[in-house]
Amino acid sequence: MHVGMAVVFQNPSRTVSDHEVYRDELRLAGLAEPLGFGSIWGVEHHFTSYTMCPDVLQFLSYMAGTTRRIQLGSMVVVLPWHDPMRVAEQVSMLDAMSDGRFVFGMGRGLGRVEFEGFRLDMEESRATFVESAQMILRGLEDGYCEFDGKFVRQPRRDIRPRPRTSFRGRSYAAAVSPESSRLVAELGLGILIIPQKPWEMVAEELAEYRRIYRDVNDAEAPAPISSGWVFCDESPDRAEELARRYIGGYWQSVVDHYELDGDHFARTRGYESYARTQEMVSSEGGLDAMIEFFLGLQVWGTPEQCFDRVVEIQKRIGSRWFNGVFSYAAMPYAEAERNLRLFASKVRPELEKLEL
Repeated sequence: MHVGMAVVFQNPSRTVSDHEVYRDELRLAGLAEPLGFGSIWGVEHHFTSYTMCPDVLQFLSYMAGTTRRIQLGSMVVVLPWHDPMRVAEQVSMLDAMSDGRFVFGMGRGLGRVEFEGFRLDMEESRATFVESAQMILRGLEDGYCEFDGKFVRQPRRDIRPRPRTSFRGRSYAAAVSPESSRLVAELGLGILIIPQKPWEMVAEELAEYRRIYRDVNDAEAPAPISSGWVFCDESPDRAEELARRYIGGYWQSVVDHYELDGDHFARTRGYESYARTQEMVSSEGGLDAMIEFFLGLQVWGTPEQCFDRVVEIQKRIGSRWFNGVFSYAAMPYAEAERNLRLFASKVRPELEKLEL
């Protein structure tokens, strides 16, 4: 099994400066290769303290220069927020600088605050994502971009530096709705899964994704990549106490950033499937119940318990790749590093022995 790690640059408490958050998160990211992780990941978000990484490809370019072996993954680049020609160039440049170590993850975006900040219509995000992804993926194979769509219109231009190797098999998309899963399959992409819904629902959506992928691409879908929030401690009691504090705190930041205590998704075309989550959060006792549910999906406990939880996730979804997030929700740096080092020394080696 491949074991990677991600950094998310959260600052929800604002008790420290954003500069201090970056200093500490980059220190953690710098430990990924020495501690034996197979990849380092970042995710794009804007305008709030939820995830302060507005340019994930810039972050990964920095990591490319400070590492030699590990893969570099975007989780995700939100295509509707970018000129797709520029994304194709940036991806090819990063892959050239890292000697082919980049794993390209993309998505269509969910945060209203982000779409409004970029003066974009959320209801056009699905079509924009599809056209952008089609052009970029084709361009990375052909060495040039050209597209004449409703939202993406690009005269033929070469990608320089020219892509050296294919991105087939190392291009993924985050999918957390049934509609997105279908789009991902039709585009021939792998799927990135962050546990946040009942496993039975995930299994149903994965089965449909795999069926569509076979029909469209005449091949089996690649195994999904899974991610999860990790809190590892030798004491089971301390692990539970702090997992509730920090993983629960992370879920609160999700609610705040995506406005899950509101009702706008029901009125936003293309995002109707998220309305049910808003209803659950807004119901009496809903937030506490959702925190408890989210906590039950993540990876926390003693090293032995963390191992078992990752294995359970992998068996449920047929994944061979797990990315852990070890610092979040204003967790002190010393605690995050201790969490990371314990998982790296006692859980990661055992996971990497698994043949799934």
